[in-house]
Amino acid sequence: MKKVFIIAEAGVNHNGDINIAKRLIETAAKAGADAVKFQSFKAELVISKNAKKAEYQVQNTGDESQLEMVKKLELDEKAHDELIAYAKSKNIEFLSTPFDLPSVDLLVKKGLKIIKIPSGEITNLPYLEKIGALGLKIILSTGMAKLGEIEKALEILEFSGTKKDDITVLHANTEYPTPLADVNLKAMRTIKKAFKVKVGYSDHTKGIEVPIAAVALGASVIEKHFTLDRNMSGPDHKASLEPDELIAMVSAIRNIELALGSGIKTPSKSESKNINIARKSIVASRAIKKGEIFSKDNLAIKRPGSGISPMRLGEVLGRVASRDFSADELIEI
Repeated sequence: MKKVFIIAEAGVNHNGDINIAKRLIETAAKAGADAVKFQSFKAELVISKNAKKAEYQVQNTGDESQLEMVKKLELDEKAHDELIAYAKSKNIEFLSTPFDLPSVDLLVKKGLKIIKIPSGEITNLPYLEKIGALGLKIILSTGMAKLGEIEKALEILEFSGTKKDDITVLHANTEYPTPLADVNLKAMRTIKKAFKVKVGYSDHTKGIEVPIAAVALGASVIEKHFTLDRNMSGPDHKASLEPDELIAMVSAIRNIELALGSGIKTPSKSESKNINIARKSIVASRAIKKGEIFSKDNLAIKRPGSGISPMRLGEVLGRVASRDFSADELIEI
């Protein structure tokens, strides 16, 4: 099985502080994630002054406007340079989600090979066309989307120049945190079947169970928000994993992908030694003299399994014993 690509989503949990952002990179690397992902945007290009905040954002950040909230969370080009270099020094891939066209250009300029399209941009035609024309690998989140909207976005990306093999579609739900009853993990399989694409899951539930289950269902990419401390101020901290939880999630995913195996049903190396111990053979149920006829009266099925398999009982019944057999001795023919 190909290794699951685990994205530790730092998002805006740096709170606009480059030092917190670096600590998030350290945390993701220590946890064993494959990539750490931030968000790239110019607030005024993404959000109008009249845009309202989501309910969870109001609960987590108070009365300031969405524009005011997001403006404080921008990362400028210098910050991108610092974080990209720092991630490289920690041997973890740097990713970022662009939310506007200049930010797409910035990430391309910085040499990113994967572009993550967030759920909110799945109906943004100019944005999809621009990214589709880049010829890079794309991860497309589909929170809030219907199947037809996913289909249209994929058509735009492909028509613009991206190969379908270079697109991974993430099932997602954009409520923070997502109620378990709204996760609908089976939709990930629906997406895979409908569009013949690689699929994954972007998780906003509390805890680590759901992304682990997604891996068992075939996710090739897992994305999960994390923070240094859920009690920090900011819109996403409360729906994020803390460092120890991130470590536990990555470890569990690695165990699950190992356990999924090849899919070929055959005795494993570790269990092969138990075949003769656990299975049974045809044995003498009592002492049998040479010349006796083997029958159900003088044969039994017992361990070990190193003799004639009980599946061959029909071959043994009615045969003549070629020698004496003691009780419980393996029968030979």
